[in-house]
Amino acid sequence: MHLIHELLISGLIVLGAIFALVGSYGMLKFPDLMTRLHAPTKATTLGVGGALVASMVYFLTLEGHVSIHEVLISLFLFLTAPITAHFIAKAYMHKHLKPKQLPKTQSGWSTYSASPAEQSHKHSQSSTSHQ
Repeated sequence: MHLIHELLISGLIVLGAIFALVGSYGMLKFPDLMTRLHAPTKATTLGVGGALVASMVYFLTLEGHVSIHEVLISLFLFLTAPITAHFIAKAYMHKHLKPKQLPKTQSGWSTYSASPAEQSHKHSQSSTSHQ
Protein backbone atom coordinates (compact mmCIF):
# COMPACT_ATOMS: atom_id res chain seq x y z
CA MET A 1 0.00 0.00 0.00
CA HIS A 2 1.33 3.43 -0.94
CA LEU A 3 1.82 6.26 1.51
CA ILE A 4 -0.84 8.40 -0.18
CA HIS A 5 -3.43 5.64 0.35
CA GLU A 6 -2.47 5.29 4.00
CA LEU A 7 -2.72 9.06 4.50
CA LEU A 8 -6.12 9.16 2.79
CA ILE A 9 -7.45 6.28 4.90
CA SER A 10 -6.05 7.80 8.09
CA GLY A 11 -7.54 11.19 7.23
CA LEU A 12 -10.97 9.67 6.61
CA ILE A 13 -10.85 7.78 9.92
CA VAL A 14 -9.82 10.92 11.82
CA LEU A 15 -12.50 13.00 10.06
CA GLY A 16 -15.10 10.35 10.87
CA ALA A 17 -13.97 10.28 14.49
CA ILE A 18 -14.25 14.08 14.75
CA PHE A 19 -17.80 13.99 13.39
CA ALA A 20 -18.73 11.18 15.79
CA LEU A 21 -17.22 13.09 18.71
CA VAL A 22 -19.06 16.30 17.83
CA GLY A 23 -22.34 14.39 17.44
CA SER A 24 -21.88 12.65 20.76
CA TYR A 25 -20.98 15.92 22.49
CA GLY A 26 -24.05 17.60 21.00
CA MET A 27 -26.26 14.78 22.19
CA LEU A 28 -24.98 15.27 25.74
CA LYS A 29 -25.07 19.08 25.83
CA PHE A 30 -28.30 20.03 24.04
CA PRO A 31 -31.21 20.68 26.43
CA ASP A 32 -34.16 18.74 25.05
CA LEU A 33 -34.93 15.76 22.84
CA MET A 34 -35.62 17.68 19.65
CA THR A 35 -32.24 19.43 19.69
CA ARG A 36 -30.42 16.34 20.98
CA LEU A 37 -31.93 14.34 18.14
CA HIS A 38 -30.34 16.62 15.55
CA ALA A 39 -26.76 16.03 16.68
CA PRO A 40 -26.49 12.25 16.31
CA THR A 41 -28.57 12.00 13.15
CA LYS A 42 -26.35 14.44 11.30
CA ALA A 43 -22.86 14.40 12.76
CA THR A 44 -22.64 10.82 13.94
CA THR A 45 -24.01 9.54 10.62
CA LEU A 46 -21.21 11.42 8.88
CA GLY A 47 -18.74 9.99 11.39
CA VAL A 48 -19.72 6.42 10.66
CA GLY A 49 -19.82 7.31 6.97
CA GLY A 50 -16.20 8.50 7.17
CA ALA A 51 -15.11 5.22 8.73
CA LEU A 52 -17.01 3.27 6.07
CA VAL A 53 -15.46 5.28 3.24
CA ALA A 54 -12.03 4.68 4.81
CA SER A 55 -12.79 0.96 4.85
CA MET A 56 -13.87 1.08 1.20
CA VAL A 57 -10.65 2.84 0.20
CA TYR A 58 -8.61 0.34 2.22
CA PHE A 59 -10.15 -2.69 0.52
CA LEU A 60 -10.01 -0.96 -2.87
CA THR A 61 -6.26 -0.44 -2.54
CA LEU A 62 -5.63 -3.82 -0.90
CA GLU A 63 -7.80 -6.11 -3.04
CA GLY A 64 -8.52 -3.95 -6.08
CA HIS A 65 -12.31 -3.80 -5.67
CA VAL A 66 -14.82 -2.14 -3.39
CA SER A 67 -16.30 -4.37 -0.72
CA ILE A 68 -20.07 -4.68 -1.10
CA HIS A 69 -20.45 -4.91 2.69
CA GLU A 70 -19.46 -1.28 3.25
CA VAL A 71 -21.71 -0.11 0.42
CA LEU A 72 -24.69 -1.94 1.91
CA ILE A 73 -23.95 -0.69 5.44
CA SER A 74 -23.69 2.89 4.14
CA LEU A 75 -26.94 2.58 2.23
CA PHE A 76 -28.71 1.12 5.28
CA LEU A 77 -27.30 3.81 7.57
CA PHE A 78 -28.17 6.75 5.34
CA LEU A 79 -31.70 5.42 4.82
CA THR A 80 -32.56 4.43 8.38
CA ALA A 81 -31.05 7.32 10.40
CA PRO A 82 -33.34 10.07 9.04
CA ILE A 83 -36.42 7.84 9.11
CA THR A 84 -35.77 6.87 12.72
CA ALA A 85 -35.19 10.50 13.68
CA HIS A 86 -38.47 11.44 12.00
CA PHE A 87 -40.42 8.82 13.95
CA ILE A 88 -38.81 9.84 17.25
CA ALA A 89 -39.61 13.50 16.55
CA LYS A 90 -43.24 12.67 15.72
CA ALA A 91 -43.61 10.64 18.91
CA TYR A 92 -42.13 13.53 20.92
CA MET A 93 -44.49 16.01 19.28
CA HIS A 94 -47.54 13.91 20.07
CA LYS A 95 -46.52 13.48 23.69
CA HIS A 96 -45.36 17.02 24.48
CA LEU A 97 -47.07 19.42 22.04
CA LYS A 98 -50.68 20.34 21.55
CA PRO A 99 -51.97 21.07 18.04
CA LYS A 100 -52.37 24.78 18.90
CA GLN A 101 -48.62 25.01 19.66
CA LEU A 102 -47.65 23.89 16.15
CA PRO A 103 -46.91 26.39 13.39
CA LYS A 104 -49.63 26.96 10.79
CA THR A 105 -49.25 25.09 7.52
CA GLN A 106 -51.13 25.12 4.25
CA SER A 107 -51.94 21.43 4.35
CA GLY A 108 -52.15 20.85 8.10
CA TRP A 109 -50.34 18.35 10.30
CA SER A 110 -51.28 14.94 8.99
CA THR A 111 -50.97 13.06 12.27
CA TYR A 112 -52.80 15.64 14.36
CA SER A 113 -55.89 16.36 12.35
CA ALA A 114 -57.33 16.53 8.88
CA SER A 115 -55.93 19.10 6.47
CA PRO A 116 -57.76 22.44 6.13
CA ALA A 117 -59.22 21.28 2.80
CA GLU A 118 -60.60 18.13 4.42
CA GLN A 119 -61.93 20.14 7.36
CA SER A 120 -63.75 22.59 5.07
CA HIS A 121 -65.09 19.65 3.05
CA LYS A 122 -66.37 17.99 6.25
CA HIS A 123 -67.79 21.32 7.40
CA SER A 124 -69.63 21.84 4.11
CA GLN A 125 -70.97 18.27 4.23
CA SER A 126 -72.22 18.68 7.78
CA SER A 127 -73.92 21.98 6.97
CA THR A 128 -75.67 20.50 3.90
CA SER A 129 -76.81 17.44 5.85
CA HIS A 130 -78.46 19.66 8.50
CA GLN A 131 -80.62 21.43 5.91
